[in-house]
Amino acid sequence: MERPTKKILLVLFCSVLLLAVVITITTTSAASRRKSKSFLTVASHAVVKQSCSSTLYPDLCFETLTSASTLLHSKSSQKDVILSSVNLTRTAVEHQYFKFSKIYGHNTSKLTEREKCAVHDCLEMIDETLYELRKVEDDLNVYPGGGVSLARQADNLETLLSATMTNQESCLDGFAHNSVCRKLRSSLEDGVMHVSKMCSNSLAMIKTMTGADIKAAGAVVDRRLSENEESGFPEWMSVGDRRLLQAKSVKANVVVAKDGSGDYKTISAAVKAAPEKSKSRYIIHIKSGKYKENIEVSKKKKNIMFIGDGRSKTIITGSRNVVDGSTTFRSATLAVVGERFLARDIRIENTAGPSKHQAVALRVGSDLSAFYNCEFIAYQDTLYVHSLRQFFTGCVVKGTVDFIFGNAAVVLQNCDLQARRPNKGQKNMFTAQGRDDPNQNTGISIHKCKIRAASDLAPVRSSFPTYLGRPWKKYSRTVVMKSSISNVIHPKGWFPWSGNFALSTLFYGEYANFGAGAGTSKRVNWKGHKVITRSSEATKFTPRSFIGGSGWLGSTGFPFKLDL
Repeated sequence: MERPTKKILLVLFCSVLLLAVVITITTTSAASRRKSKSFLTVASHAVVKQSCSSTLYPDLCFETLTSASTLLHSKSSQKDVILSSVNLTRTAVEHQYFKFSKIYGHNTSKLTEREKCAVHDCLEMIDETLYELRKVEDDLNVYPGGGVSLARQADNLETLLSATMTNQESCLDGFAHNSVCRKLRSSLEDGVMHVSKMCSNSLAMIKTMTGADIKAAGAVVDRRLSENEESGFPEWMSVGDRRLLQAKSVKANVVVAKDGSGDYKTISAAVKAAPEKSKSRYIIHIKSGKYKENIEVSKKKKNIMFIGDGRSKTIITGSRNVVDGSTTFRSATLAVVGERFLARDIRIENTAGPSKHQAVALRVGSDLSAFYNCEFIAYQDTLYVHSLRQFFTGCVVKGTVDFIFGNAAVVLQNCDLQARRPNKGQKNMFTAQGRDDPNQNTGISIHKCKIRAASDLAPVRSSFPTYLGRPWKKYSRTVVMKSSISNVIHPKGWFPWSGNFALSTLFYGEYANFGAGAGTSKRVNWKGHKVITRSSEATKFTPRSFIGGSGWLGSTGFPFKLDL
């Protein structure tokens, strides 16, 4: 009995000794990790704190970045901090996607049709946000460099992050149409706004970093940009593509004809069959006829071009609207997201009528997109310039309430903008710009356009007050320059959204306009309204400066002027 007892004691002693060693090693390892983490956090605190100081939500910025200190180290630069911020934002968006997918997939039977539509819109915009954040990461990884000037890199980064924020706002806007939707919105709002604030912080840090770099580079950057602008084409355009788009006649890849004489009978079928992520221009000729369909050009369909037979001959028409269950976002007759979309000689309309409230003819979330000699007709919310960079030239836009709205960086040049007769008791608003953050590089620039009453409003214009616009969001920004403004515009010029909302934070500018409604002596006296007197300030809103037009408008083959 004695020998087994000794063995047991020996085993117990060895076990205790081993346990002590394990505890010591574990404690030491944990302490080492804590010390290492502490060292990394402390070493990176200074650059994180400095970077976050430029944001609108510095506490959130600092807390988010320091809680993920393993992404940073003692030698982290400002760019490293921004990359970490974007990476963490992308992770938050991915969690958001799973949450909305769960709602859409598991609770469909509990949702109203409008709620389903709103959740579906959010899923699409979350997907867009992820795509844009990945592009930001790719662009930051080669910044500065990659064969692109500092100024253009900065504009690209700011544009992408501005769009990510717009997506969050648009997601929530889809739940605003009735009390049932608003209840679901309240359960989702905190998460969506958290992502929006993270996007805002990344945007602020990028703007600070690139602004400092551009300022340090000084005239060298300006000279480089000027040299690149000489050709009028972006570097991604092939010589063959340039020749093709400058030609008076263009050979289409496919033809759409209602009578069956083309390759497809519907535009949707032609778009569906178009190649994905095409690096060359893919041209769809749409022959004369009225096409009753709702069309979506997804982000996978790049470099698509629609060519009609004339805006009175080729007509795309639909009637979706919020009264009948759609969201504003989903109501568009034509919705375009794929990059570098072009269209000319086409009419796009939404025939829902003035009593159906929001009913969009065209929604554009396509970067570097352009429209020439097109016509967009509806009532409320005709042209939804949703996000990214857009250009309209020689186009006609007709509507009533907020009929040019959204948060893109957009220039309308040499366009004919016409207010229609609305319902009794309604007021006409030419614009409702949706900039929600002072760092977003977005806004509506109306340059050398006609602003007037449509034929149905002209005889009764005194019965329907009409204004240049009202502030949809807090930092709404719209500029009207060198345009003809008729007497349809009320002497005050602009109208409030609700009480004093945004009146001191918006920016509404008027420069060198003419016509019976262009006088500014009786305009609103809001802090955010300005009569611009210097050309140097107005120049900021030209195609060259506002949408980087010198780098891409030449590739469209459309007429344009870069400067005042």
